[in-house]
Amino acid sequence: MEKAIFACVDCLPADQIQASFTAYPYVFSPKKTLFSPISGFPSNRRKSISLVKCSAVESGLHPKPKQKSNQLVEDVCSRVNSPKTHSVRPTISLPSQIEKLVFFKRYEEALELFEILEDYANDERVLGSTTYEALIDACIGLKSIRGAKKVCHHIKETGFEPDRYFRNRILAMHVKCGMMMDARRVFAEMPEKNLVSWNTIIGGLVDSGDYEEAVDLFLLMWNECSDVGTRSFATVLRASVGLGLVSLGRQLHSCVFKMGFKSDIFVSCALIDMYSKCGILKDAKQVFYHMPEKTVVGWNSIIAGYALHGYGEDALDLYYEMQSSGVKMDHFTYSIIISICAKLASLEHAKQAHAGLVRHGFGNDIVANTALVDFYSKWGRVEDARRVFDKMPRKNVISWNALIAGYGNHGQGEEAVKMFKSMLREGMAPNHVTFLAVLSACSYSGLADEGWEIFESMSRDHKVKPRAMHYACMIELLGREGYLDEALALIKEAPFDPTKNMWAALLTACRIHRNVELGKFAAERLLGMEPEKLSNYMVLLNIYSSSSRPDEAVKVVETLKRRGLRLLPACSWIEINKQAHRFSFGDTSHPLRQDIYGKLNELMKEIQKHGYILETTNSLLPDVVEHEEQTPTYHSERLAIAFGLISTSASTSLQVVQNHRLCDDCHNVVKLIAMVTKREIVVRDASRFHHFKQGNCSCGDYW
Repeated sequence: MEKAIFACVDCLPADQIQASFTAYPYVFSPKKTLFSPISGFPSNRRKSISLVKCSAVESGLHPKPKQKSNQLVEDVCSRVNSPKTHSVRPTISLPSQIEKLVFFKRYEEALELFEILEDYANDERVLGSTTYEALIDACIGLKSIRGAKKVCHHIKETGFEPDRYFRNRILAMHVKCGMMMDARRVFAEMPEKNLVSWNTIIGGLVDSGDYEEAVDLFLLMWNECSDVGTRSFATVLRASVGLGLVSLGRQLHSCVFKMGFKSDIFVSCALIDMYSKCGILKDAKQVFYHMPEKTVVGWNSIIAGYALHGYGEDALDLYYEMQSSGVKMDHFTYSIIISICAKLASLEHAKQAHAGLVRHGFGNDIVANTALVDFYSKWGRVEDARRVFDKMPRKNVISWNALIAGYGNHGQGEEAVKMFKSMLREGMAPNHVTFLAVLSACSYSGLADEGWEIFESMSRDHKVKPRAMHYACMIELLGREGYLDEALALIKEAPFDPTKNMWAALLTACRIHRNVELGKFAAERLLGMEPEKLSNYMVLLNIYSSSSRPDEAVKVVETLKRRGLRLLPACSWIEINKQAHRFSFGDTSHPLRQDIYGKLNELMKEIQKHGYILETTNSLLPDVVEHEEQTPTYHSERLAIAFGLISTSASTSLQVVQNHRLCDDCHNVVKLIAMVTKREIVVRDASRFHHFKQGNCSCGDYW
């Protein structure tokens, strides 16, 4: 059937071909190749379509259950076998078939058919401009370097003389396919250039990161062209961002103003983006508020700029201002807001954005849904992340990576490995981020065998060279199991100089297993690379404190004071009814402080009945000061949990976010509180997620 339609599709008008695509999915299945010149045509048949049979059984296809005869299919088969059809020269119909296929965005089949056409060596191989135009569209759609080279070779070989418009299309094809060396040559050989030519090559250079060359070409264009359009300014503004030269951006802004382009929406959005990314938010906002018409792109640019520099609350205010203005939001708006909510740990705002995403018809958008998967994964809702992921009609590698990383961060290493295997079964090629996510999941969950198998398969099966971050995961995995000597050996055997993450992984393992000597060795290497990072000193201080080495601990503290590294107060946040409540150690600023402390004291008495004993060798935190060590009862996370318990119903789970690593004593306390209150408590600390439920933690007491 497929072969029959191949021979006669040129006999049908485009609307009948499209109708056939709909009416006969078993023939025109998108999973099959409509025209398969290699598998569908043996070598002895490629030059004679007249030998093609229309028998589905002969082609190895199994017919569907017998249905009512369709006149269209019968007409196709009869026309294939008719003498009139046999006498038609193949090259007469192939160009029109190529154009029809490109019209229906069946780019692969169009290029395959073009290869068949190349096999016919006769005078009719010269194609018209419309067919070449279709082939260029197919190459751009697939970003096919091979197809682009074949089309250019065919144009040169057949003597086709392109005009200026067509040369611009050829230039655009090279740029879109990432063939910048060839694009430079095509541009240089153009006998006549116009503004489209200049903008195409400059835009390609900016997209490929060649910012200096793009600026140089812009200046050359400025000298040669009397008319420099708004698109040219918008493109070179992106180059100034890439170079980090706000001074260049300001000069371009002045030119825009003098040439009367200041009211152009396209240029205004580019200026907002330039000032925002360069950190000049005041100027970005000034340009935004002077826009004659504030478009969705302008709103997105200013909101993203504020979010980029850590002003999440201001970005949310702008988002709600955008809602009030009546501007129709797009999927990028929702993706930005969801990312902001991830940084602010605002679950309620993210839920509202999720609802708006679905309500406005972007429920299937791959970018926005991937942002949702990432958000829910990062903020304790991995089940919601999985639901969003399963509903996505299309997924890319970023979507898979977000969910795999989410399972890993939540201590569900086995689920992460299952998702990784499902990803491979569905034909999605993993990248280095995928392996980082799944190896981290294995290290968090103690899946040593699975981790080693995946690590070895990277270069062997997937041609992905392990990086330092992957080695750090394996060092952490070995350290978790107590194989500290093996972890050190892996550092020495790495094909590159050990990185700070590798030494940090070994140092953390030494803290867990209280290996003082190896920990000191790792700390010396790490502090030599990061002498100003506070947490490195604190891990070493923890090792000395937990191993009853007070003299060494005092030396670390003296080093901290000498370097001026200050111990900052620990903070924890909990969101209740869309409002975030912040707590620090011994906080008495909250209006419900009496109820909070009363609840916490009650809980401490209750867990003592279940065997809680204050740890006398409490490990310090990177931000715990001396009086906090002596009175750990009122650590910030405990106050946040107590407030959450008195502010919510008995069936509500709690989620706390904090800027420090859980100390050992607090970890034990929260496990027992979860048990006696029969609540699920999720704590996201500086290390990972901790899911406390029924007296257990998802981290397996390793963090």
